Amino acid sequence: MQFEPKQPTAKGPAELFTGDVHFDVIARGDAPSRLRVNLVRFSPGARTAWHRHSLGQTLHVTDGIGLVQARRGDVRVMRPGDTVYTPPGEWHWHGASADSFMCHLAMWEDDDATWGDHVTDDEYGAAPIDLRG
Repeated sequence: MQFEPKQPTAKGPAELFTGDVHFDVIARGDAPSRLRVNLVRFSPGARTAWHRHSLGQTLHVTDGIGLVQARRGDVRVMRPGDTVYTPPGEWHWHGASADSFMCHLAMWEDDDATWGDHVTDDEYGAAPIDLRG
């Protein structure tokens, strides 16, 4: 058993995020494990740039209201308790709604994530689909 002290909270870099985003590294597996888990906090309107993970990514919302979109898909609302899986290679973005903070666990295997363009205000502002009404 190994006790891991908390690492300092990091600010998400402007090249990869729009708005204020902060994250805490929860787990970074030692080889052969490739597990990565971050607790990510988005301020209202903050979001990732378009990106994809070669081995996929799972998000689990812990607080607030979020938005997520796959390329050529609808913007979807995420709420506490929701888990969203993006398969390997799928371009996507995720972040907070315009009027709420949002916090999620981001889980993935350490991989060669590819980052693309920032999400435009028009893409972000598209009418989201809320399956819970």
